[in-house]
Amino acid sequence: MALSRLGNEVYFLNSPSQSGDLKSGEVIIESTQYEHLHQIKHKLFYPYIIKYKAKWLHRLLLKTHINKIISKIGKRIDVVWSFDISDTISLRSFPASCYKIFMPVDEPAIPTGVDAATSANVIFSVTNEILQKYNKFDTPKLFTNHGVSDIFLKDTGYTCDEQNIQIGLSGNFFRPDIDWPTLLKIIDENPTVTFNFWGAVAGQKTNMIGDAYSGEANHPDVSNKKNVILHGSVPPSKLAEELHKMDGFLICYDIDKDQSGGTNYHKVLEYMATGRVIVSNNITTYNDTDGFIEMPTERNNSKLAALFSNVVSNIAEYNSADRQAKRLQYASNHTYEGNITRIEEFIAQA
Repeated sequence: MALSRLGNEVYFLNSPSQSGDLKSGEVIIESTQYEHLHQIKHKLFYPYIIKYKAKWLHRLLLKTHINKIISKIGKRIDVVWSFDISDTISLRSFPASCYKIFMPVDEPAIPTGVDAATSANVIFSVTNEILQKYNKFDTPKLFTNHGVSDIFLKDTGYTCDEQNIQIGLSGNFFRPDIDWPTLLKIIDENPTVTFNFWGAVAGQKTNMIGDAYSGEANHPDVSNKKNVILHGSVPPSKLAEELHKMDGFLICYDIDKDQSGGTNYHKVLEYMATGRVIVSNNITTYNDTDGFIEMPTERNNSKLAALFSNVVSNIAEYNSADRQAKRLQYASNHTYEGNITRIEEFIAQA
């Protein structure tokens, strides 16, 4: 949306349909509620399984399919921006005249996820660890942090009530990498603190796919905790409003199980946009920053509970005006529009 708000004509290419909603080879371009933003629904004209059985043939036929999509758009495509580490819609399939941006935001499978960058003109990622996977390419590379939506950036005013501390957590709580033993220890050791959960907390309430339920077997029943409130899944606008009511935030993943290895999380900037203190497991992206996140130096959570208790015991200090301003400024510098500007400047110099 940020690209379209800046006046660019944006066409979002969905993954190829594998259901019967489209005919073989069909391409449908639809307008969205946002000006200059369109979505493309499409189905390959050949069996999807060819991607796995004969990759060389998939790549050959895909070029024909992409040309059909571009013809349907009816305009020259200047830039192709791909996040596709599965290499299903390969950058190789687009004309050489297109400037090709590859931005892996998840750990790539080897070699498929790395080979997806073969024809990229530039590579960006939200972690330096992911970028290192692409060192075999001489392609210009840049670390670009996650972006934060403007709806999370608003000054709602804040007064600390040390007798009624509210801590927020958001996300999919059926993720198998949540460190429940440590999280429950923190909840139990801080009975006067209220822990607010926003996100998938029961199977029928989640809109997640993939591994949404993979951690269900190890998911404890936190609904019986007197100092826990389960809000369920809410729209982004509602979440932004609710986060600003918090005194602080908690992130508690088991780094050894975490798919990103504790390198970066999108929610950090949403929390930081409130200005309030964040207590988290170690996140490598913020290792060299001071005061943005309170986290252990160890790459484990053995000291996280003690750290959390110390922070809430001194919540007014951690939420002082200058500390809040520092966090808010950092988040404000990482709006999607701001990130796009930095990317444009990098490309111009690459």
